Amino acid sequence: MPVLPPDVKTVTALVRDAAAAPSMHNAQPWRFRYLADRHTLQLRADTERAMLHSDPVHRGLHLGCGAALFNLRVAAEHAGLEPRVHLLPDAAEPQLLADVRLTERTSDDAALATLYPAIRRRHTSRYPFAVKDIPETVRAALSEAARLEGARLDFPSPWHAQSLLELVSDAEGRDTLDSRNVEDLVRWTRIGAAEADTATDGVPEYAFGPRKWYGDAPVRDFAARRPVDDRGTVTFENTPHLALLSTAEDGTEDWLRAGQALERVLLLATANDLATSLTSHALEWPDLRWLARDPRSATGFVQMVLRLGYGPEGPATPRRPVGEVLDIQ
Repeated sequence: MPVLPPDVKTVTALVRDAAAAPSMHNAQPWRFRYLADRHTLQLRADTERAMLHSDPVHRGLHLGCGAALFNLRVAAEHAGLEPRVHLLPDAAEPQLLADVRLTERTSDDAALATLYPAIRRRHTSRYPFAVKDIPETVRAALSEAARLEGARLDFPSPWHAQSLLELVSDAEGRDTLDSRNVEDLVRWTRIGAAEADTATDGVPEYAFGPRKWYGDAPVRDFAARRPVDDRGTVTFENTPHLALLSTAEDGTEDWLRAGQALERVLLLATANDLATSLTSHALEWPDLRWLARDPRSATGFVQMVLRLGYGPEGPATPRRPVGEVLDIQ
C-alpha cells in the first residue's frame, strides 16, 4: 500500500502532543525514535526517570508511557494518518514499548480525532471540586472509553469509596515512617520560583494546589511538609467522585493498555468539562493495592484511582523540549 511519509515537522508535532500525557510525578519517562525509512515512531521507556522506591517494578512508568502512546494515536488521526501500533515488538529489547507505523489513513476513527482538543486542556487539578453529581450518561461513556482500550472503569459504591480514602490515608501515614518514597517525591518536585518557573519536568510548586484543611478528597500533598509560599488552605469535598481503572491481568502489556485507557478516559472527561486528578498513593504499596479491589466485582488488578468532578482544570505542568525526547534516523 502506498505510504505518505510524515515530514520532520509533522513527526515533531506528534511527539509534542504525545508528551502532553500525564506521568507519575511528571517525570515524563519516555523517549521516541523516528525511523524515517520505515515511517515508524518507536516509543521507548526512559528508566533513568523511574521512581526507584515508589515504583520499583515500573508499573507506573508503563502507565505514563501508555498514556503518551494514546495521545500519539489521537494526534496521528487528527493529522490524517493511521497509527498502526505493535506493542512490545521485540522481547530482547524490553525498553522498546511500541512501534507505531504511520500510514495513509484508510478509514476514519472519528472518536479518536474528536479527542484531540482535549490533549492541551487536560491538566491534573489538585483543587476542590463542586458538590455536584456526574450524569450517568457521562459515567457510562467513560466506562466505555476504558473498555475500548482493554481495561475497566468502575465507580465504587459509597462504602468502597470510603475504604479507598482510608487506604490513601494509610499510605500517607506509611510515608511518614518510610522516607524512601518521599525521596522520589523530593526528586521530582520543584519548589521556589526560580526552580518552578524554569522547570521542564517534575511538579512545580504552582501545581501543588492548596493545602487541605478539611475534607476527604485523595489529593497528594507534593510539598511533603516543606514550606511553600502562598498556597492557602481550603476545604475539599467530603464525598469525592472516585473511579477505579483496572485490568484483568497485571503484566507489562496490561500496564501499557491501562495507560492508554487512562488517557482515553481523561481526555473524554475533559471534553465533557470534568476536572480530573489521579492518585496512585495507596497503589504504591502491594498490600494496599490488593485491598483497593472491589471484592463484589471482577475488577481484576487496580491500576489507577481517578478523582472526577466539576472545578478548576488546574495549571499546565512543564514539558521537556521535543529535542530531548525525539531522535530522528
